[in-house]
Amino acid sequence: MAELMIMILTGTGSLFVLLAAIGLLRMPDLYLRISVSTKAATLGMGLVLAAAAVFFAETGVTTRVLAIVFFIFLTAPIGAHLIGRASYLTGVRRWKGTHTDKLAGKYNRRSNRLDS
Repeated sequence: MAELMIMILTGTGSLFVLLAAIGLLRMPDLYLRISVSTKAATLGMGLVLAAAAVFFAETGVTTRVLAIVFFIFLTAPIGAHLIGRASYLTGVRRWKGTHTDKLAGKYNRRSNRLDS
């Protein structure tokens, strides 16, 4: 039973990492690439690490896996947000298919603050 769970977790995690890699190649601009890498790759890494915890079935390994997954889930969205904000403020072009810019006119370029 544990072998089946390990295979399912590893296979699903690998599939998400593969989809993230394909998405990085196929997405037309930086902002969409950030979205793909943050969501799919983070979930894929979490599933592969969960498979490692099930495989070793030791308290020490499981504790380390939980700590790693916690920090990945904590830092990936924050890093993606910072990259996206810096890209927006420096004027990285959006894909031509992006029709709306909900932040247009709300950022003060001198202070880099968001006006609400």
